[in-house]
Amino acid sequence: MTNDPAEIRAQVTELLGEDTEMCESDLDAVAARLEQAHDLLVQALESVEKG
Repeated sequence: MTNDPAEIRAQVTELLGEDTEMCESDLDAVAARLEQAHDLLVQALESVEKG
């Protein structure tokens, strides 16, 4: 896991994408991407805490 904020930001952006319009059928896909982004951020914070 990297501690580089720019790399973490790029990974989150990649997970979330650039979708500006969502229909109701896309909510499950968006929720899955948000969960992945959350997990990535949690891992990054844990990595920083460990040193």
